[in-house]
Amino acid sequence: MHVCVLGQGYVGLPLALRAAEAGHQVVGYEPDTTRRTRLADADSYVEDISSERLADALATGNYRPTGDPDQVKGFDVAVITVPTPLTDRAPDLTCVRDAAELLATRLEPGATVVLESTTYPGTTRDTLVPILEAGSGLTAGRDFHVGFSPERIDPGNETWRLENTPKVVAGLTDGCLRRVKEFYGTVVEHTVPASGLEEAELAKVFENTYRHVNIALVNELAKLGHLLGIDVGNALDCAATKPFGFHRFTPGPGVGGHCLPIDPVYLSHHVRRRLGETFRFVELAQEVNERQPAYVVERLQSALNDRGQCLKGARVLALGLAYKAGTSDTRESPARHVIELLSRRGATVTVVDPHAPYESGLRVHRQLRAGQLRDCDAVLVLTDHPEFDHDLIHAHAPYVFDTRRALSAGDRVEHL
Repeated sequence: MHVCVLGQGYVGLPLALRAAEAGHQVVGYEPDTTRRTRLADADSYVEDISSERLADALATGNYRPTGDPDQVKGFDVAVITVPTPLTDRAPDLTCVRDAAELLATRLEPGATVVLESTTYPGTTRDTLVPILEAGSGLTAGRDFHVGFSPERIDPGNETWRLENTPKVVAGLTDGCLRRVKEFYGTVVEHTVPASGLEEAELAKVFENTYRHVNIALVNELAKLGHLLGIDVGNALDCAATKPFGFHRFTPGPGVGGHCLPIDPVYLSHHVRRRLGETFRFVELAQEVNERQPAYVVERLQSALNDRGQCLKGARVLALGLAYKAGTSDTRESPARHVIELLSRRGATVTVVDPHAPYESGLRVHRQLRAGQLRDCDAVLVLTDHPEFDHDLIHAHAPYVFDTRRALSAGDRVEHL
């Protein structure tokens, strides 16, 4: 098939390369000039995609990055994998609309358009379809096919990848579903048909809402456990031995990435707008998790006070900038919020992260050294990257506040 994937980020690039490896002729549409240049030079900026794999796809001729909208013409399948951010705390579908308008004037009878971008229920039917029909003069479900298939990319996960993670698929009509299922059946091992577009859209935002709510619950538990003098980590260890009815979540400095800070808001906003109702669990979870970086700073300030030192002027060594261990992904990272709050309160913050790119205004180092540990007043573990040498930290750090419970607790190591 002639396939076009709009957006070559964390979701679009893996899909485009997998489709190319399956034998499809793939155009990766990317409007960002810097990204396009790197793609053409076989220089991958997505951690799960090696530059070698990108080079192989380019060499076959099956994958071609472009920023020219006319190169999209003649597609059999177009997949939209563009960002769906928040603007003023509300869903922003600008990129989806722009992608739909680009495709609409190039849409031919028999083609299939699939939305993968995470959004609220009803987006495919109420936003995507009207734009495609208006721009093409064709009728969805009769002249062309429309579907929704939520992305399930987990950056850094070497076990569950695009090809072996079950892929939920949905279509505007039964015929649309067949076409969508046919395409994804060539790039993934297992597809899961949903009963409708809205069911598939809801499934995606609920998957992330489930995690969001449970992380907020355990973050609250950690706060209360600290006040009660209870070792919450040990309590969670004990609870996790139950072989049924319990799934472990671990406290942390907050939530990051696109899935948790943003996606559940799409659901709660949609419920409020359409029904006039509040999704109280989601809104409470949002409040708790957004408050977590400030709580981390308060705990660190209290710990320094107990040691006779002020936070203002303190030298803090922050370990980790990415939101997730083993990745370079800093999108919505709570670590960044913690570091910003510390700086505002007068602390001097040095950041060590073996994965994250250089961040303007931050002192970012790739490697953790004994001298850095000895010269600081406090070490703050924000991301539990496997490259961090725990023995080195224990040997040289004067005090450690570990928000990820990565190190063994002790006289100089305190857990969140």
